[in-house]
Amino acid sequence: EAQLMESGGGLVAVGGSLNLSCETSGFTFHDYGWYWVRQGAGKGLEWVSSISPVGAGLAPKYADSVKGRFTISRDDDKKTVYLLMNSLKTEDSGWYYCATDPVGHRRGQGTQVTVAS
Repeated sequence: EAQLMESGGGLVAVGGSLNLSCETSGFTFHDYGWYWVRQGAGKGLEWVSSISPVGAGLAPKYADSVKGRFTISRDDDKKTVYLLMNSLKTEDSGWYYCATDPVGHRRGQGTQVTVAS
């Protein structure tokens, strides 16, 4: 069974950083583009960032709200996707999910991020 397992969330002060991880299993990892989506309190799922397969030669993409602050990366050997989040804002709070699609239809259980002022 294919699985996605996010970790690395927590409570952080405004301006702080967190590095989220998504360990995967059951996927041909290197063939996939990978996505991070998030859901704030009372909001729908929001695409945050995506990274293409290594061979595609495409640059990672970011939502305007996180551009310049977040960095997505992948380790195909470890079958893991990362999201480094810097300069966190209160509006970044929510549940973060890695997914195989930009709308999060196929996603993990999530990891919670709380940014406190």
